[in-house]
Amino acid sequence: MSETALELSIDNDVAEATFKTESGLNVLSSSVINRIAEVANEVKSAPNVRYFILRAEGKVFVAGANIKELSSLDAAGAAELSNRGNKAFDAIADLPCITIARLHGAALGGGLEVAMACDFLAAVENAKLGLPETSLGLVPGWKGIQRLSARLGINQAKRLMFSADAIAGTEAHQSGLIDILAEDDADLDTKIEDLMHRCKRGGPHAISQIKLALKTGDETRAFAACFDHNESKEGISAFLERRSTNWME
Repeated sequence: MSETALELSIDNDVAEATFKTESGLNVLSSSVINRIAEVANEVKSAPNVRYFILRAEGKVFVAGANIKELSSLDAAGAAELSNRGNKAFDAIADLPCITIARLHGAALGGGLEVAMACDFLAAVENAKLGLPETSLGLVPGWKGIQRLSARLGINQAKRLMFSADAIAGTEAHQSGLIDILAEDDADLDTKIEDLMHRCKRGGPHAISQIKLALKTGDETRAFAACFDHNESKEGISAFLERRSTNWME
């Protein structure tokens, strides 16, 4: 099986990271997990990035973890891999910009776990989504249990994980697992563009503070931090002067 790569490109305020494999079947190996952490750090360090899109080329988004690699692990190795994956996926979740997972095909196991680290999930109707690890006698190892429960509620998340089922994009949208449902790839891109346009009115620093407050629960700190940043001065001035803010330009 050919190795999956993750390539990053940045164009103005949009960063895109793309999973690619010669065979078209993207999987998450240790090296790919390391690369996810590197990409998150590169995006965080890049100036003026407002949107990050995690996408893929090939037959699937990500089919899951590298099962051959998992077969060689003992408990200590599994714990190390879980911790490393958690740090990498948390680095995506902690990005200050708006993050979107673009699911043009199946996102299973680790593929769904990394997608759920993003703020928004957008998928085509025939995409397959699930955490089928129990069919291997395993459990999700990269915070999939927590993130799926946060999106679906505990009972629905249990049903999906206990059964090892994969559900189609349509059902995933109805259940709240994904945020945007599209007919095909072209419609998927159009709806992602629309989402980014709708979010353009929000100040980038303010958005980053909302994300941080959701993580820490400290809204007072986030509110106060806004008054220590030039963005709030610009936003209030623009409101009083009845003009658009400079981040809308």
